Amino acid sequence: MPQLSLYIDKTTLQKIETAAKLEHLSISKYVVKKLNESMFNAWPENFENLYGAIDDESFGVERMADFSTDTEREAL
Repeated sequence: MPQLSLYIDKTTLQKIETAAKLEHLSISKYVVKKLNESMFNAWPENFENLYGAIDDESFGVERMADFSTDTEREAL
């Protein structure tokens, strides 16, 4: 299996180690997982369930503006 070497700062390594530990993965498997996730165009899991989830009038469809009262413009 091919290998890859990365040069990263100590703070970033600590973050990766912590995240991998939280997901119960080795650092290598965690990094491969994150790279694969970032390279595929996919919506997050359950994204389709968000449609219509917000009940707020500010998310309504705006009416088309009536331009009948606009100032007439000079033709070029």
